[in-house]
Amino acid sequence: MLLLNKLSKTYAGARSRSVLRDVDLVLAAGEYVAVMGESGIGKSTLLNLIAGLDAPDRGSIRLDGVELTGLDDDELTLLRRERMGFVFQAFHILPYLSLAQNVALPLILNRVAEHDAAARAHAMLAAVGLEGREASMPRELSGGELQRVAIARALVHRPKLLLADEPTGNLDPESAAQVLSLLREQVKTRQAACILVTHSQAAAATADRILILGAHGLRESA
Repeated sequence: MLLLNKLSKTYAGARSRSVLRDVDLVLAAGEYVAVMGESGIGKSTLLNLIAGLDAPDRGSIRLDGVELTGLDDDELTLLRRERMGFVFQAFHILPYLSLAQNVALPLILNRVAEHDAAARAHAMLAAVGLEGREASMPRELSGGELQRVAIARALVHRPKLLLADEPTGNLDPESAAQVLSLLREQVKTRQAACILVTHSQAAAATADRILILGAHGLRESA
């Protein structure tokens, strides 16, 4: 599904800084892994490289056999729309759209017919426990509920890869546990490989395996 080989990134400037060095990873369909590490070690940079939002200095990123480092901006944008889903700490739910419209957005961008997009958005909201709330506006929801909408939106177009960057950082412990349980359930049900970046041991414990990002790449947690 996802293969990283010797992925490296250095930010140039007055004080050149090596953020990632020789990162290797093999991720299978349906596998849910957590990535942990010290602040500033490069966890978010790793997600940005995988998503094609930044370019590595060297190394390979292959998703379903497609080499991302050889794609241009338009090809990367299309690949993100079709094959990736994103869940962030800040939710990024559009305040002027209903919940159904927010969730349907990836489908509309992928040119799915409006009727089909609406039906799939409704089904996905039901899957995350928000059935009957399709017409609600984001301001009416709690933080935990907004994160459920974000997960629904990330999965509605059936991506191959889900990238989650500190998705429970703004949630209370009970809401965080519910969101993580839901995230794992949906990843497994839909066979969408997932990388969860987190500082939380409790969040990482929900993953199939925990990887530690350090100065010399990724290693399995002891």
